[in-house]
Amino acid sequence: MDAELYDLRGLNCPLPVLKTRRKLQDMAAGSRIWVETSDPLAVIDMPNFCLNDGHRLIETLSIDGGHRFHIERG
Repeated sequence: MDAELYDLRGLNCPLPVLKTRRKLQDMAAGSRIWVETSDPLAVIDMPNFCLNDGHRLIETLSIDGGHRFHIERG
């Protein structure tokens, strides 16, 4: 992995998006992070969050029990 892993498994909507937003605010533009979540709605929420907040969703992976999102801060 080329970026920090932010483990948000066990949290449900809207917490994964809210915590990801806060984490990205503290990062420099262009920085990347992997966000891991078990929330089934995250596959809808994370892409919309990235689009609306100006971040780039690089990759979405299905993992055991959830998803992992590779995000670049806008």
